[in-house]
Amino acid sequence: MNRRALLRGGAVAAVASPALVGKAIAAGEVSWRIQSHWPKASASFDDSLGKMASTLEERTDGAFKMELLGAGEFAKGPDIFNIVSKGVVPMGTLAASYFEDQASVANFVYGIPGTFRQAWEFEHALKNLGLEALLNEELAPKGVMLLSEKVLPVEMTASKKVESAADFSGLKIRSSGAMLDYLSAAGAAPQYIPGSELYQALSSGVVDGAHWGAAIGAQSMSLWEVCKYHYKPVLAQTTDSYIVNLKALEELSDDLRTAFLDTVQARFFLRTAEYQHQEALALADGVANQGVEVVTLPDDVRELLAEASTKILEAEGQKSEQAGKAADIYRGLMTDLGYS
Repeated sequence: MNRRALLRGGAVAAVASPALVGKAIAAGEVSWRIQSHWPKASASFDDSLGKMASTLEERTDGAFKMELLGAGEFAKGPDIFNIVSKGVVPMGTLAASYFEDQASVANFVYGIPGTFRQAWEFEHALKNLGLEALLNEELAPKGVMLLSEKVLPVEMTASKKVESAADFSGLKIRSSGAMLDYLSAAGAAPQYIPGSELYQALSSGVVDGAHWGAAIGAQSMSLWEVCKYHYKPVLAQTTDSYIVNLKALEELSDDLRTAFLDTVQARFFLRTAEYQHQEALALADGVANQGVEVVTLPDDVRELLAEASTKILEAEGQKSEQAGKAADIYRGLMTDLGYS
């Protein structure tokens, strides 16, 4: 199978068919090492990566196995793109923002803050309107393909209460990608810190707060032990993703390749829906049992963030012809939804 066909297949993979399981698959047994950007403490290590791996192994009657590595076991988040591109490992998990220097559409797939308000909107833009396919056109010459793992909300949690733009000014927030510019525009002082070092940075006061997804991320990473203020509204809809080496994918038997692509595609929609439910449960538990206070960002901060969103979308769209197409997908859908 050539790479163009692989990219098409990754974009439109069908729901898994049990009929593929049998002797043909068992004859092509493989084992992949997967380097995750999630620490093993993160809910997504088991519920996203672990579940995908076990589903694939079950579907292929044990023929496709995965060895799962937690954040930093072999490489940290920003290095995962490179080790997968070079074929050191066949696959990893990451946020698309980690390789924004490699592809002009990366931040559009990670999520432009202050744009989409609900998960289904971003799902539609990624899979039906072509955002993921645009990115993969850029990534193919680098020998990799991205497959979105789920859509999830981004919400900030902090150790300090913000009641005005003055309170927000200088707040040290762990962030990444376009969110760095977004928070900076409202006066915060964001900085990137790997997930494996985040709790230490919070507990030692290196940063005042963070976003690691929203409530589930804050709970599973123990952020609420230090940060008792959880902020609404959603800052962005964003994604977690798989990055896959194209040569490794090409070398799979047709049945194993189809099983892999179908499983990842089906899990994307199932995991996204499951995650929204778990978000509500996690936040309710944090309020009831961990002393978390839900706080709405003040109007003056939200006005600054809205201005920043428009500027970021414009700036990202100027990066390339592909990025311009991605920006048009955002603008078109937001107009249709009455957001602009």
